[in-house]
Amino acid sequence: MKEYSIGPNEAGQRLDKYLGKLLPQAPKSFVYKMLRKKNITLNGKKADGSEKLREEDLVRLFFSDDTLEKFSGGTQISMAHGNLERIYEDENVLLVNKPAGMLSQPSGEKCPSLVEYLTGYLFDTGQLTQEQYRTFHPAVCNRLDRNTSGIVAAGKTLAGLQELSRVFHDRSIHKYYCCLVHGILEEEKQIKGFLLKDETNNTVTVYPDEHEGAAPIETRYRPLAHGKTCTLLEVELVTGRTHQIRAHLASTGNPVIGDRKYGNPMINQKYYQKYHLRYQLLHAHRIVFPQMKGKLENLSGRTFSAELPQLFQKIQKDEITEESIRL
Repeated sequence: MKEYSIGPNEAGQRLDKYLGKLLPQAPKSFVYKMLRKKNITLNGKKADGSEKLREEDLVRLFFSDDTLEKFSGGTQISMAHGNLERIYEDENVLLVNKPAGMLSQPSGEKCPSLVEYLTGYLFDTGQLTQEQYRTFHPAVCNRLDRNTSGIVAAGKTLAGLQELSRVFHDRSIHKYYCCLVHGILEEEKQIKGFLLKDETNNTVTVYPDEHEGAAPIETRYRPLAHGKTCTLLEVELVTGRTHQIRAHLASTGNPVIGDRKYGNPMINQKYYQKYHLRYQLLHAHRIVFPQMKGKLENLSGRTFSAELPQLFQKIQKDEITEESIRL
Protein backbone atom coordinates (compact mmCIF):
# COMPACT_ATOMS: atom_id res chain seq x y z
CA MET A 1 0.00 0.00 0.00
CA LYS A 2 1.19 3.49 -0.88
CA GLU A 3 -0.23 6.61 0.79
CA TYR A 4 -0.12 10.17 -0.56
CA SER A 5 -1.00 13.26 1.46
CA ILE A 6 -2.47 16.06 -0.64
CA GLY A 7 -0.53 19.30 -0.40
CA PRO A 8 -1.28 22.82 -1.69
CA ASN A 9 0.01 22.00 -5.19
CA GLU A 10 -2.47 19.14 -5.58
CA ALA A 11 -5.49 20.61 -3.79
CA GLY A 12 -8.38 21.93 -5.89
CA GLN A 13 -8.16 19.39 -8.71
CA ARG A 14 -10.30 16.33 -9.33
CA LEU A 15 -9.11 13.04 -7.92
CA ASP A 16 -9.05 11.36 -11.35
CA LYS A 17 -6.87 14.18 -12.76
CA TYR A 18 -4.47 13.76 -9.86
CA LEU A 19 -4.33 9.99 -10.40
CA GLY A 20 -3.60 10.58 -14.07
CA LYS A 21 -0.46 12.49 -13.08
CA LEU A 22 0.47 9.97 -10.41
CA LEU A 23 -0.01 7.00 -12.77
CA PRO A 24 0.72 8.42 -16.25
CA GLN A 25 1.17 4.95 -17.80
CA ALA A 26 -2.12 3.58 -16.51
CA PRO A 27 -5.18 3.44 -18.83
CA LYS A 28 -8.11 5.46 -17.57
CA SER A 29 -10.19 2.29 -17.53
CA PHE A 30 -7.72 0.74 -15.08
CA VAL A 31 -7.86 3.76 -12.77
CA TYR A 32 -11.67 3.76 -12.65
CA LYS A 33 -11.72 -0.01 -12.12
CA MET A 34 -9.36 0.38 -9.15
CA LEU A 35 -11.63 3.10 -7.75
CA ARG A 36 -14.69 0.84 -8.07
CA LYS A 37 -12.90 -2.03 -6.37
CA LYS A 38 -11.62 0.29 -3.57
CA ASN A 39 -8.02 -0.47 -4.51
CA ILE A 40 -7.76 3.32 -4.61
CA THR A 41 -9.43 5.17 -1.74
CA LEU A 42 -9.82 8.77 -0.63
CA ASN A 43 -9.63 9.35 3.12
CA GLY A 44 -10.29 5.63 3.65
CA LYS A 45 -13.53 5.68 1.64
CA LYS A 46 -14.63 4.61 -1.81
CA ALA A 47 -14.39 7.36 -4.44
CA ASP A 48 -15.44 7.71 -8.08
CA GLY A 49 -12.75 10.16 -9.24
CA SER A 50 -14.92 13.28 -9.47
CA GLU A 51 -14.10 14.45 -5.94
CA LYS A 52 -12.24 17.75 -5.53
CA LEU A 53 -9.10 17.24 -3.49
CA ARG A 54 -8.40 19.29 -0.37
CA GLU A 55 -5.18 19.80 1.55
CA GLU A 56 -4.35 16.92 3.91
CA ASP A 57 -6.66 14.49 2.08
CA LEU A 58 -5.18 10.98 2.00
CA VAL A 59 -5.08 8.97 -1.21
CA ARG A 60 -4.22 5.30 -0.73
CA LEU A 61 -3.21 2.91 -3.50
CA PHE A 62 -3.45 -0.77 -2.63
CA PHE A 63 -1.07 -1.90 -5.36
CA SER A 64 1.93 -4.16 -5.42
CA ASP A 65 5.27 -2.42 -5.84
CA ASP A 66 5.58 -3.93 -9.34
CA THR A 67 2.19 -2.57 -10.41
CA LEU A 68 2.93 0.86 -9.00
CA GLU A 69 6.29 0.98 -10.75
CA LYS A 70 4.76 -0.20 -14.02
CA PHE A 71 2.10 2.50 -14.13
CA SER A 72 4.07 5.36 -12.61
CA GLY A 73 6.59 5.03 -15.42
CA GLY A 74 9.33 6.58 -13.30
CA THR A 75 9.76 10.30 -12.91
CA GLN A 76 11.77 11.85 -15.74
CA ILE A 77 13.07 15.16 -14.42
CA SER A 78 14.43 17.59 -16.98
CA MET A 79 16.55 20.15 -15.17
CA ALA A 80 19.66 22.27 -15.56
CA HIS A 81 21.95 23.91 -13.04
CA GLY A 82 23.30 27.43 -13.15
CA ASN A 83 22.87 30.90 -11.78
CA LEU A 84 19.47 32.52 -12.16
CA GLU A 85 19.35 36.30 -11.90
CA ARG A 86 16.48 36.45 -9.43
CA ILE A 87 14.61 39.75 -9.19
CA TYR A 88 12.02 38.67 -6.63
CA GLU A 89 11.09 35.45 -4.87
CA ASP A 90 8.53 34.28 -2.34
CA GLU A 91 6.99 30.90 -1.58
CA ASN A 92 4.73 31.01 -4.66
CA VAL A 93 6.46 33.16 -7.29
CA LEU A 94 9.87 33.73 -8.82
CA LEU A 95 10.73 36.64 -11.13
CA VAL A 96 13.86 36.11 -13.23
CA ASN A 97 15.90 38.30 -15.57
CA LYS A 98 16.27 35.95 -18.55
CA PRO A 99 19.41 36.45 -20.65
CA ALA A 100 19.22 36.72 -24.42
CA GLY A 101 19.92 33.38 -26.09
CA MET A 102 18.00 31.27 -23.57
CA LEU A 103 14.71 29.59 -24.45
CA SER A 104 11.83 30.27 -22.08
CA GLN A 105 10.41 26.75 -22.34
CA PRO A 106 11.76 23.35 -23.43
CA SER A 107 11.56 22.76 -27.16
CA GLY A 108 13.43 19.52 -27.70
CA GLU A 109 16.71 21.32 -28.39
CA LYS A 110 19.88 20.42 -26.54
CA CYS A 111 20.20 23.88 -24.98
CA PRO A 112 18.44 23.94 -21.59
CA SER A 113 15.54 26.34 -21.18
CA LEU A 114 14.65 28.71 -18.37
CA VAL A 115 12.06 26.19 -17.11
CA GLU A 116 14.81 23.58 -16.75
CA TYR A 117 17.05 26.02 -14.87
CA LEU A 118 14.06 26.91 -12.67
CA THR A 119 13.44 23.23 -11.91
CA GLY A 120 17.12 22.69 -11.10
CA TYR A 121 17.14 25.71 -8.80
CA LEU A 122 14.09 24.51 -6.87
CA PHE A 123 15.59 21.04 -6.45
CA ASP A 124 18.98 22.44 -5.43
CA THR A 125 17.41 24.68 -2.77
CA GLY A 126 15.14 21.94 -1.42
CA GLN A 127 11.95 23.70 -2.51
CA LEU A 128 10.87 20.83 -4.75
CA THR A 129 11.18 17.08 -4.27
CA GLN A 130 10.93 14.19 -6.68
CA GLU A 131 7.66 13.13 -5.04
CA GLN A 132 6.16 16.62 -5.49
CA TYR A 133 7.41 16.78 -9.08
CA ARG A 134 5.28 13.74 -9.97
CA THR A 135 2.08 15.79 -9.74
CA PHE A 136 3.27 19.40 -10.18
CA HIS A 137 5.80 20.95 -12.54
CA PRO A 138 6.91 24.57 -12.03
CA ALA A 139 6.44 26.70 -15.13
CA VAL A 140 6.81 30.19 -16.56
CA CYS A 141 3.72 32.34 -17.13
CA ASN A 142 5.04 34.65 -19.84
CA ARG A 143 7.34 33.67 -22.67
CA LEU A 144 10.03 35.79 -24.25
CA ASP A 145 11.59 35.06 -27.61
CA ARG A 146 14.90 33.27 -27.33
CA ASN A 147 16.91 36.41 -28.20
CA THR A 148 14.81 38.79 -26.09
CA SER A 149 16.03 39.37 -22.55
CA GLY A 150 14.22 40.49 -19.43
CA ILE A 151 11.62 39.67 -16.81
CA VAL A 152 9.96 36.27 -16.84
CA ALA A 153 7.47 35.33 -14.11
CA ALA A 154 7.34 31.74 -12.89
CA GLY A 155 4.99 29.86 -10.59
CA LYS A 156 6.74 27.78 -7.93
CA THR A 157 3.42 26.43 -6.64
CA LEU A 158 0.06 25.65 -8.19
CA ALA A 159 -1.47 28.72 -6.50
CA GLY A 160 1.30 30.96 -7.83
CA LEU A 161 1.08 29.48 -11.31
CA GLN A 162 -2.71 29.81 -11.51
CA GLU A 163 -2.87 33.38 -10.25
CA LEU A 164 0.05 34.58 -12.38
CA SER A 165 -1.48 32.92 -15.44
CA ARG A 166 -4.76 34.70 -14.75
CA VAL A 167 -3.29 38.23 -14.65
CA PHE A 168 -1.19 37.60 -17.76
CA HIS A 169 -4.20 36.16 -19.59
CA ASP A 170 -6.61 38.98 -18.71
CA ARG A 171 -3.89 41.61 -19.35
CA SER A 172 -4.38 43.27 -15.98
CA ILE A 173 -0.61 43.08 -15.50
CA HIS A 174 1.29 45.80 -17.39
CA LYS A 175 4.48 44.82 -19.25
CA TYR A 176 7.00 47.37 -20.51
CA TYR A 177 9.89 46.70 -22.88
CA CYS A 178 12.99 48.72 -23.66
CA CYS A 179 14.41 48.61 -27.17
CA LEU A 180 16.84 50.45 -29.41
CA VAL A 181 15.42 51.09 -32.87
CA HIS A 182 16.80 52.57 -36.06
CA GLY A 183 15.64 56.10 -36.83
CA ILE A 184 14.70 59.16 -34.81
CA LEU A 185 11.37 59.09 -32.96
CA GLU A 186 10.44 62.06 -30.79
CA GLU A 187 6.74 61.66 -30.01
CA GLU A 188 4.82 59.16 -27.94
CA LYS A 189 2.46 57.11 -30.14
CA GLN A 190 0.01 54.24 -30.14
CA ILE A 191 0.23 52.45 -33.46
CA LYS A 192 -2.24 49.94 -34.88
CA GLY A 193 -2.13 47.25 -37.53
CA PHE A 194 -3.06 43.68 -38.41
CA LEU A 195 -0.71 40.75 -37.83
CA LEU A 196 -0.75 37.52 -39.83
CA LYS A 197 1.26 34.57 -38.54
CA ASP A 198 3.00 32.03 -40.74
CA GLU A 199 3.09 28.92 -38.54
CA THR A 200 5.34 27.01 -40.93
CA ASN A 201 8.17 29.55 -40.92
CA ASN A 202 7.47 31.04 -37.47
CA THR A 203 7.28 34.55 -38.90
CA VAL A 204 4.62 37.23 -38.94
CA THR A 205 3.61 39.97 -41.36
CA VAL A 206 2.06 43.26 -40.27
CA TYR A 207 -0.46 45.03 -42.50
CA PRO A 208 -1.70 48.62 -42.02
CA ASP A 209 -5.28 47.62 -42.91
CA GLU A 210 -7.52 44.62 -42.35
CA HIS A 211 -6.25 41.46 -44.00
CA GLU A 212 -7.78 37.99 -44.22
CA GLY A 213 -6.68 35.85 -41.29
CA ALA A 214 -4.81 38.71 -39.61
CA ALA A 215 -5.45 39.72 -36.00
CA PRO A 216 -5.64 43.39 -34.89
CA ILE A 217 -2.67 44.66 -32.90
CA GLU A 218 -1.85 47.80 -30.92
CA THR A 219 1.55 48.90 -29.69
CA ARG A 220 2.26 51.95 -27.56
CA TYR A 221 5.73 53.48 -27.39
CA ARG A 222 7.41 56.37 -25.62
CA PRO A 223 10.80 57.77 -26.77
CA LEU A 224 13.27 57.96 -23.91
CA ALA A 225 16.27 59.40 -25.75
CA HIS A 226 17.92 59.31 -29.16
CA GLY A 227 21.27 59.56 -30.85
CA LYS A 228 22.23 60.43 -34.41
CA THR A 229 20.61 57.41 -36.02
CA CYS A 230 18.71 55.53 -33.32
CA THR A 231 16.11 55.96 -30.58
CA LEU A 232 15.73 54.31 -27.20
CA LEU A 233 12.06 53.41 -26.69
CA GLU A 234 9.89 52.16 -23.88
CA VAL A 235 7.19 49.98 -25.42
CA GLU A 236 3.95 48.70 -23.93
CA LEU A 237 1.95 45.95 -25.58
CA VAL A 238 -1.74 46.81 -25.74
CA THR A 239 -2.29 43.46 -27.48
CA GLY A 240 0.18 40.62 -27.18
CA ARG A 241 0.86 38.71 -30.40
CA THR A 242 3.80 36.67 -31.62
CA HIS A 243 6.81 38.90 -32.44
CA GLN A 244 4.51 41.92 -32.19
CA ILE A 245 7.01 44.56 -31.06
CA ARG A 246 9.69 43.55 -33.53
CA ALA A 247 7.42 43.18 -36.55
CA HIS A 248 5.25 46.21 -35.79
CA LEU A 249 8.18 48.60 -35.39
CA ALA A 250 9.86 47.17 -38.47
CA SER A 251 6.67 47.77 -40.47
CA THR A 252 6.83 51.49 -39.61
CA GLY A 253 10.44 51.77 -40.75
CA ASN A 254 11.99 51.61 -37.27
CA PRO A 255 13.29 48.07 -36.85
CA VAL A 256 14.81 46.90 -33.59
CA ILE A 257 18.58 46.95 -33.93
CA GLY A 258 20.08 43.46 -34.04
CA ASP A 259 16.83 41.79 -35.09
CA ARG A 260 17.86 39.23 -37.69
CA LYS A 261 14.31 38.22 -38.58
CA TYR A 262 12.56 41.57 -39.10
CA GLY A 263 15.44 44.05 -38.97
CA ASN A 264 17.67 45.73 -41.55
CA PRO A 265 20.63 43.46 -42.50
CA MET A 266 22.96 46.37 -43.32
CA ILE A 267 22.28 48.09 -40.00
CA ASN A 268 22.62 44.82 -38.11
CA GLN A 269 25.96 44.13 -39.81
CA LYS A 270 27.23 47.54 -38.73
CA TYR A 271 26.41 46.80 -35.09
CA TYR A 272 27.86 43.32 -35.34
CA GLN A 273 31.15 44.65 -36.67
CA LYS A 274 31.30 47.39 -34.04
CA TYR A 275 29.94 45.53 -30.98
CA HIS A 276 29.69 41.83 -31.99
CA LEU A 277 25.94 42.15 -31.43
CA ARG A 278 24.22 38.82 -32.12
CA TYR A 279 20.69 39.43 -30.82
CA GLN A 280 17.98 42.09 -30.92
CA LEU A 281 18.20 44.96 -28.43
CA LEU A 282 14.80 44.22 -26.94
CA HIS A 283 14.47 43.80 -23.18
CA ALA A 284 11.40 43.20 -20.99
CA HIS A 285 12.48 45.68 -18.34
CA ARG A 286 9.45 46.37 -16.15
CA ILE A 287 6.18 44.81 -15.00
CA VAL A 288 3.46 46.36 -12.83
CA PHE A 289 1.11 44.05 -10.95
CA PRO A 290 -2.60 44.89 -10.57
CA GLN A 291 -4.44 44.92 -7.26
CA MET A 292 -4.49 41.32 -6.11
CA LYS A 293 -5.92 39.24 -3.29
CA GLY A 294 -5.30 35.78 -1.92
CA LYS A 295 -1.96 34.00 -2.10
CA LEU A 296 -0.33 36.76 -4.21
CA GLU A 297 -1.69 39.74 -2.30
CA ASN A 298 1.88 40.72 -1.39
CA LEU A 299 2.45 41.54 -5.10
CA SER A 300 -0.55 43.86 -5.29
CA GLY A 301 0.30 47.11 -7.11
CA ARG A 302 4.04 46.47 -7.02
CA THR A 303 6.53 47.26 -9.79
CA PHE A 304 9.61 45.19 -10.62
CA SER A 305 12.43 46.05 -13.02
CA ALA A 306 15.19 44.04 -14.69
CA GLU A 307 18.58 45.58 -15.45
CA LEU A 308 19.55 45.87 -19.11
CA PRO A 309 22.17 43.39 -20.36
CA GLN A 310 25.72 44.77 -20.24
CA LEU A 311 26.11 44.89 -24.02
CA PHE A 312 22.80 46.74 -24.34
CA GLN A 313 24.02 49.24 -21.74
CA LYS A 314 27.31 49.76 -23.61
CA ILE A 315 25.62 50.32 -26.98
CA GLN A 316 23.11 52.70 -25.39
CA LYS A 317 25.92 54.67 -23.77
CA ASP A 318 27.86 54.91 -27.03
CA GLU A 319 24.97 55.61 -29.40
CA ILE A 320 22.61 57.80 -27.36
CA THR A 321 23.67 61.43 -27.22
CA GLU A 322 20.90 63.01 -25.13
CA GLU A 323 21.81 63.46 -21.49
CA SER A 324 18.37 62.68 -20.06
CA ILE A 325 17.23 59.06 -20.26
CA ARG A 326 13.90 58.57 -18.50
CA LEU A 327 13.67 54.94 -17.48
